[in-house]
Amino acid sequence: MLSAVIVAAGSSQRMGFDKLLALLGDRPVLAHAITAFEQTPSADEIILVAREERVGEFSELVAQNGFKKVRHVIPGGEQRQDSVGAGLKHVSAECRFIAVHDAARPLITPEQIERVFAGAREQGAAALAAPITDTLKRAGEDRAVTGGVARDNLYAMQTPQIFARDLLERAYAAVAAGKLSVTDEVSAVEHLGEKIVLIPNDDWNVKITYPRDLLLAQAVIARRSA
Repeated sequence: MLSAVIVAAGSSQRMGFDKLLALLGDRPVLAHAITAFEQTPSADEIILVAREERVGEFSELVAQNGFKKVRHVIPGGEQRQDSVGAGLKHVSAECRFIAVHDAARPLITPEQIERVFAGAREQGAAALAAPITDTLKRAGEDRAVTGGVARDNLYAMQTPQIFARDLLERAYAAVAAGKLSVTDEVSAVEHLGEKIVLIPNDDWNVKITYPRDLLLAQAVIARRSA
């Protein structure tokens, strides 16, 4: 059984408004992210983690869209890892694998999710990632270039990231015990020294961070619809 924890508890500070409620086509960003897991055959349930003040509004969005797999809409925590930790407490007892996905990635597709899940079933841990194609440079505090970074075998991490349940729970227990700060689940599992396989992604899976990202996502959705 695959449970999905969709993290929708961010503050959207860089957007100036709640990006998850911004419209892409005729539906909010959040609805697109949930729909992908609703349409993924291997996904059995969804736990939606929201900011406390948005729990009621997001619950209404779930009802209005007729999402059947969303089992819980719960409040998250101060940091992303706190929100994921809250979500882990609500997965079903029968769950064997857990997917964690950022609600701000509305372009994810069922096919991509299934590919990551296949990797997780084989290796125990897998994550979607995009190969780095840009030239990378280091800079000092004055932003003056101090050197380059070879981009061979470098990847930008994306979501979903999918793990065997016991592995992810152990990783988060270690994070809590060590009072560590992690930005994603791969980072948490890395602390255990466990192997994580990356699933290269050459399709659009942009994270909505700035207003320009909405324009890009809208163009991709329009093209896919056409």
